[in-house]
Amino acid sequence: MKACFVDTSAAYAALDASDEFHERAVKTWVAKIEEKYSMIISNYVIVETTALLQSRIGMEAAMGFTERLVPLMRVEWVDEETHKEATTAYLLTSKRKLSLVDCTSFIIMRRLGLKEAFAFDRHFTEQGFMTA
Repeated sequence: MKACFVDTSAAYAALDASDEFHERAVKTWVAKIEEKYSMIISNYVIVETTALLQSRIGMEAAMGFTERLVPLMRVEWVDEETHKEATTAYLLTSKRKLSLVDCTSFIIMRRLGLKEAFAFDRHFTEQGFMTA
């Protein structure tokens, strides 16, 4: 089965019509579903996306994401070990634009053997992943 990790950059773009990647995100989302991809997201990405939607667009957008899109994805829960490993990686890289959520995403993708991320964040390609 084909699988793809969903990043905040793509989830947010799919829901914000004013986002520069909105049209591309919607088309990609539909294509992935039609191609029977397993869409995987972490609970950290859910929290980050929900907070971003709420603060930039409003509570309705956050609720729509939570109620309509999240149930379509498999949620990978960040455990203590993954959190510690991601925190270490985050602190060691000292990159201002690289987030703790990104670091957890990279660890999860590697553990699951995922090669592709539905993301518009350059950090995924910098880490060796393909982006859609």
